[in-house]
Amino acid sequence: MTQRVREILSWYGAENAGTLTNLAWLLNHGRLAGTGKLVILPVDQGFEHGPARSFAPNPPAYNPHYHFELAIEAGCNAYAAPLGFLEAGARDFAGEIPLILKCNDNDALLDEKDPNQALTASVRDAHRLGCCAIGFTIYPGSAYQLEMFGQIRAYAEEAKRYGLAVVVWSYPRGSGLSKEGETAIDVVGYAAQIAAQLGAHIIKVKLPTAYIEQEAARKVYDQQHIPIATPAERVRHVIDCAFAGRRIVIFSGGPAVSDEDQLLDEVRAIHAGGGFGSIIGRNSFQRPKKDAVRMLGEIMDIYAAAPDRT
Repeated sequence: MTQRVREILSWYGAENAGTLTNLAWLLNHGRLAGTGKLVILPVDQGFEHGPARSFAPNPPAYNPHYHFELAIEAGCNAYAAPLGFLEAGARDFAGEIPLILKCNDNDALLDEKDPNQALTASVRDAHRLGCCAIGFTIYPGSAYQLEMFGQIRAYAEEAKRYGLAVVVWSYPRGSGLSKEGETAIDVVGYAAQIAAQLGAHIIKVKLPTAYIEQEAARKVYDQQHIPIATPAERVRHVIDCAFAGRRIVIFSGGPAVSDEDQLLDEVRAIHAGGGFGSIIGRNSFQRPKKDAVRMLGEIMDIYAAAPDRT
């Protein structure tokens, strides 16, 4: 085990040996093994956005096995998906890649100002399928946020009892926020802190903009001269918000984009800002497999290199 992985595991001193072993499995798997960086393939979009919107751009992706194969061939650290997709392939690919069971989901059939998530899988399901972690979405800013906070607290407690790691998708959204506020730097930093306080080992957030949503926060950012002008500075601030970098924060790949250079520039900014990696779904599986494997390889090469702090 590398010194970097040992250092990261030391941040989770309250956890049992099973949870630390599963975190180590994530950190020691794939092309980035031992670096402390992660690239994870998430495929919950069929549930969240619908099958045609998600998979028609690359029809082989309708098949659940395709995503296991893509994650394995690309050398990802892990593959995350809802219950049905994992059940469709967990036996066939047992032991080949760490799995994360997404335990709650939403759909796109109802236009909601205040989104919520249904509980669609259990910790026992994750244990039965040989997963290393559970995944759970919360929506800070939604009228249902307190309900979701209570749910993840209970799920996290049970997951840790089973020796599993906890990955929280912390996505600000709802009537308490403007659309621009969903990716505002103060709000994304707050979302990372909330997830860390709720017991997450790994936190997934969106790449923030320089916009500041809360007026009370704006005064502090101005008075303290918190640097947020560049993407790398904003990433660094979000990392600070997650226990001064003592929780693993990874950033979403965002909506599908055809401009690979834009995506790679975002990855460079995440790396330069001290981010722990990326979780990239649509920008991976909506491309032909050979293109996705090549692109994911370029992303991993960026994370494996020394970051450019300039």
